Amino acid sequence: MQKKKKKKIVVAVSGGFDPIHVGHVRMFKEAKALGDELVVILNNDNWFGIKGRTLFMPEQERKEIIEALKPVDRVIISKHKKSKKKFGRSTREYSVCNELEELKPDIFANGGDRFKDDVPEVETCKKIGCKTIFNIGEGGKVQSSSWLLEKYLKKTDKK
Repeated sequence: MQKKKKKKIVVAVSGGFDPIHVGHVRMFKEAKALGDELVVILNNDNWFGIKGRTLFMPEQERKEIIEALKPVDRVIISKHKKSKKKFGRSTREYSVCNELEELKPDIFANGGDRFKDDVPEVETCKKIGCKTIFNIGEGGKVQSSSWLLEKYLKKTDKK
């Protein structure tokens, strides 16, 4: 009698990760512990235009750094289109819904700065049968890319 092959549990996380910081690393570690494979959906450079924020590090550099991290098995870059229009955080244009529909992970994990009410991916996950988990990463939101950049800019402005 053949043993049934155990289904591999795929966990997905997403973000801009620009610049990457300790909160991201903690989120990756905890997300990886939820399954067998961790896939990071990296928001592309166009996403930063949609967000209305200046890009600090190009997507290929962010991808290379994230791929080098031990908990990460795979990185896919989002397919956000260039847009002059700014979208709110809870809109599909700002989301990785399309990437989740393509990937069909078992779990979509979110860090300490995301909540069920402001994540459009929740509906997509329901549709594809993907569980959503929130507030992963030791201690919730411990750092922010925006905070790091603001802190750096304040220091350089004083010089």
